[in-house]
Parts: sequence; C-alpha cells; structure tokens
Amino acid sequence: MKEIFDQLSANCSKLTTTSYSTSFSFGIYFLGKELRQPIYAIYGFVRLADEIVDSFHNFDKKYLLEKFKQDTFESIQLGISLNPVINSFQKVVNEFKIDHELIRLFLRSMEMDLEDKLYTQDLYDEYILGSAEVVGLMCLKVFTNGDENEYNRLKPYAMKLGSAFQKVNFLRDVKADHQALNRNYFPNVNLAAFCDNEKRKIEQEIEEEFNESLVGIKMLPLSSRNGVYLSYIYYKKLFNKIKGLSAEKIMTERIRIPNHHKIGLMFDSMIRHKLNVI
Repeated sequence: MKEIFDQLSANCSKLTTTSYSTSFSFGIYFLGKELRQPIYAIYGFVRLADEIVDSFHNFDKKYLLEKFKQDTFESIQLGISLNPVINSFQKVVNEFKIDHELIRLFLRSMEMDLEDKLYTQDLYDEYILGSAEVVGLMCLKVFTNGDENEYNRLKPYAMKLGSAFQKVNFLRDVKADHQALNRNYFPNVNLAAFCDNEKRKIEQEIEEEFNESLVGIKMLPLSSRNGVYLSYIYYKKLFNKIKGLSAEKIMTERIRIPNHHKIGLMFDSMIRHKLNVI
C-alpha cells in the first residue's frame, strides 16, 4: 500500500512548489499532465535544500544539510524516505535514471552557501553549475523520458537557461544577499560600490544566455515546450524590468513581477499553446 504514501508525498511536493513559487507553478501547469508531478518533485527537493541554507538561521544548518544529503542518497538506494518530499524525489530519480552526480553537484552548491566566500570566476561558475544548470538537466531527463540522444542534444541549452535564471535571481536578490546573508556571488564586483557599468556587464551575459536557450526551448517536445517557455518569458520580463533600473535602485529593493502580470503572461502562453507556436 505504498501507493497511498507516494501520493501523499507527491501532494507535499506540489504544495511546496505552489507555496514558494507562483512563477514556477504557472510554468508547471503548462507542462503535459504526465510531466507535472515529476517536476513538482524536483522543485520540492531543491526548494527544501535552499531553505535550509537561506532561512533556518536559528538552527545548525550544516548539520541539517548533511542530514538532508544522507537521507536523499539513502532513500534513492532503498526506494523510500519518511520525508515525503525526499520520497517523491527519489521516485523520480529512480524512474527517470537521473545521474546521481547531478544531485551531488547541486548539494555541493548548497554547501557553498554555508560559508562566507569571495567568489572567483571559477567558484562562480561552479556555484551556477550546481545550483541551477544541473537542476535544468534533472528536468530535461524527465522531458526527454529516456531518449539519450535528445537529452544530449538539448543539454547545452538547458544549462544556459538554468544559468540565465540563476543570474537574474542574483540581480533580483542582490540587496537581501548582500545585506541580510552577507553574500556576493559576482566575481570582481564590490557590492558596496555596485555601479551601472558592472551591472550592464552581468546583463550582457544573461542576454546572451537567454538568446541561446530559446533555440533549445523551440526544440523541446511539445509536452514540455510551452511550460518551459512560460518560465522563460516570466524571467525575461523580470530581467527587462531589472535592466531598466540603476544599480543603486536594485541595491535598495527586491524587484518583482506582480501576480496580475504573471496571470497576463499565463494567458499569453495559453494562446501560444493553442496555436502551437512560440
């Protein structure tokens, strides 16, 4: 009767996603029905790890993350975890044969957030690989459903999209990261004197990655294309809003897309879905 617990676990992963991210929830809604629960499971897993390092300040975060890591790999081996979100995730890992190295790289990036670091270019690249690019690859494993040729063909584009999303997050959260968490991911940038020239250089990288990733989105199977595209246009709209502001401005407030604008993007994606175009 593990099916009842598995369904409970799936519901917990979905609730985790909808509670923490309206934008990704909208994107998942536009995936094919058979893809939604596996992607909820992946998002729920990465969200919990992220919360450990970002939010649980009155607890031993290093211990909690190590315990989370141990529980994750044990559950993948046993095929069960009493943590419903991990149980949901292990089921997807085993079903879609997600490479365990992707999970290790992700958790390594979470460990990096436990320490104050001066990010060099190499550390910056390593962090983005683990925190974002490999998450895109986990999702791509689901989207391509065992077709290794398709997975390898689309892999570079999935990594570019994950990188672009993460760098937009860095700019969106730069105030909180710097002031509340004492983090600065950008190499060779002094956030205490963050200037428009430095901001434009980061934006140029993001723009190039968005352009490259769109090529890959258009090659995705129809079952995943529209959901991924909705996330893409949400992040692109957020990015364009950030681009229109000064470095000084984004250091004083967190930039958001209001929910009613997200709904507008959702309807735009619905129309494109019906027309089968991007």
